[in-house]
Amino acid sequence: MPATRGIRRVTTAAVACTALALSGTVVASAAPPPDRPAPPAGNALAAQLTRDVTLAGVNRHLAAFQRIADGNGGNRAAATPGYAASVDYIAGKLRDAGYQVSTPSFEYEEEIVETAEFAVAGNDVEMTPMAYSPSTPEGGATGPLVVVPEDEDGSTGCEATDYDGQDFTGAIALIRRGACAFSVKQGAAAEAGAVAAVISNNVEGPLRGTLGGPDAGVVPTVGITQADGNTLAQQGGDEAMLNLQIRREQRTTRNVIAQTRTGRTDNVVMAGAHLDSVPDGPGINDNGSGSAALLETALQLGGQPRATNTVRFAWWGAEELGLLGADDYVSNLSEQQRSDIAMYLNFDMIASPNAAYFVYDGDDSDGVGAGPGPEGSAQIEQAFVDYLQDRENVPVEGTDFTGRSDYGPFIAVDIPAGGLFTGAEGIKTPEQADKWGGQAGEPYDPCYHTPCDTLDNVDRVALERNSDAIAWVTGKYATTTRQVNGE
Repeated sequence: MPATRGIRRVTTAAVACTALALSGTVVASAAPPPDRPAPPAGNALAAQLTRDVTLAGVNRHLAAFQRIADGNGGNRAAATPGYAASVDYIAGKLRDAGYQVSTPSFEYEEEIVETAEFAVAGNDVEMTPMAYSPSTPEGGATGPLVVVPEDEDGSTGCEATDYDGQDFTGAIALIRRGACAFSVKQGAAAEAGAVAAVISNNVEGPLRGTLGGPDAGVVPTVGITQADGNTLAQQGGDEAMLNLQIRREQRTTRNVIAQTRTGRTDNVVMAGAHLDSVPDGPGINDNGSGSAALLETALQLGGQPRATNTVRFAWWGAEELGLLGADDYVSNLSEQQRSDIAMYLNFDMIASPNAAYFVYDGDDSDGVGAGPGPEGSAQIEQAFVDYLQDRENVPVEGTDFTGRSDYGPFIAVDIPAGGLFTGAEGIKTPEQADKWGGQAGEPYDPCYHTPCDTLDNVDRVALERNSDAIAWVTGKYATTTRQVNGE
């Protein structure tokens, strides 16, 4: 799951390079699930697939990803030898299992941040450049730090009137996060005369974000922590200096697409997981966990299952740089090819060591964030909820379609979506710890996007439960999608 970083970042949407070829040891934080009841009648394929997908099988793939990273500079990031080896591993397994397999490539432009410095009154402040931020002039931009007053409704810096009453000409504006896009805040600051924008978080932790596109960045823009923002808010008028030097390079990487040879090709059940890690680590939870569970599900299903519907599996490249592989895939589908996809199931981080059990909120019953998914998403959500709560005896919570994973391009073209997530940098609440175990007040994944995301960073129980849920729901919809689309 991506969080924009300050060293390697993408700055443009992916550009299609090839046509679509197809229309270890881990630790646990909770007790193992109880004995499962007999499967309901009519779900024979789902039940068999769930029995066949085992934790041992999934673990073998995680161990392979760890070995690949260990042999290739410690990571499996897009457009690196470690990623290429991961693609070859998955594609080889799938070909042996009888699938139609392709590895379509695509190009993208990546940001390389060569200099990133920010200081106020001579004291360095840690920050992260926003994706699509322009560079400062050589040597940096200097000016007084001017603090945008905080609004009671949390919409600080969103309106031109927020900048009234102070002189922002030649200044570096300090703005609190909230209510509107980062691009809106930096654009308003630029209109007021600021030469740079510093956006402080409104929750604990660093702020990594994006201005939204290559033409969105008006002035250099960075994010800082809430704590640093609180400190700097008392230093209005002090001299500030921001130096960002960013260059852009073309890269090429690949997706893996594998399709069964049986079933209806006009009612495709599609399931995906991103394969790339960040450059800082091997990415075993993020997202070796989703990739491994998906691979084992595909291998146990086989390339010629006795199923009503075609099943298409995808392992996406460059997700950590902005969902680029999934975006490239969807953008190159014809209208007919899009309509042939009954649904998209997404699995990104399913074994966080301080695990939550989140299911994407297809019906927006939580009333948080982006609203409901396309029609049919509510039924997909319910299928995962029913499996985890009824068969695994695990309570679940909804999670918003925030756009941070590969379902984004699918729901943007009205394809129903759903999936599983065990949490990233978010903090587990006491209530969640009571029902799921683990540590309240700590991140779901303390090794998120770091070198310690290794085989030791995986909750074995969560991995098994979620792998079984993936198998069950995939098998269920391979048999019938009637509840989702009437087919």
